[in-house]
Amino acid sequence: MVEMRVAGIGLDAASRSPIVLLRDPSGRRQVPIWIDQAQAQNILAGLSDEPPSRPLSHDLMVSLLEAGGLQLDRVIIHTIEASTFRAVLKLSPTPAAGEAETGDAKAAASLELDARPSDAIALALRTGSSIWMLEEVVADASIPVDAEADAADQDNFRRFLDSTSPADLVRHLRQAQSEADQAESEPPEAGPDAPNPDAPTR
Repeated sequence: MVEMRVAGIGLDAASRSPIVLLRDPSGRRQVPIWIDQAQAQNILAGLSDEPPSRPLSHDLMVSLLEAGGLQLDRVIIHTIEASTFRAVLKLSPTPAAGEAETGDAKAAASLELDARPSDAIALALRTGSSIWMLEEVVADASIPVDAEADAADQDNFRRFLDSTSPADLVRHLRQAQSEADQAESEPPEAGPDAPNPDAPTR
């Protein structure tokens, strides 16, 4: 497996959809995952050094894990199925203060939960957990790194957020959902599909 880091959020030039960019340790390969605006804002909040004035959804999830005596060990993005990434959360009981837990005991008590990559990434950023991706997934979905293009995409997305009111964002999400529902009800057409959330670039 390859440990990945969040390089930032970009904006697809054609669809205007946000993309979260995961980069490998060498800095030469990155994997783009299409997400929606709400998911992008949750990831950006996790990247920010300033805590929100009120807990967001993923902040609440972290608090619930802590209240339940669980910790997020790592996130694994393990598969692409039907052009969609699949991820799991690796959870384990939080050790009591002063208690040393062996690796075998931790493995026996660990939990694995299916999750969308966007949610898994948002949680990993808030807990300082590592993000891993299977090498075959990286090899299949990665693109060469273009640092200048990445910076431009991130600037464009931040300007898009700055110029969009919450009401506009809700209307945009409803329109995108309506178009997606309409597309599902219509017979497929020849040609490439439009990018879906959590789908890799092709």
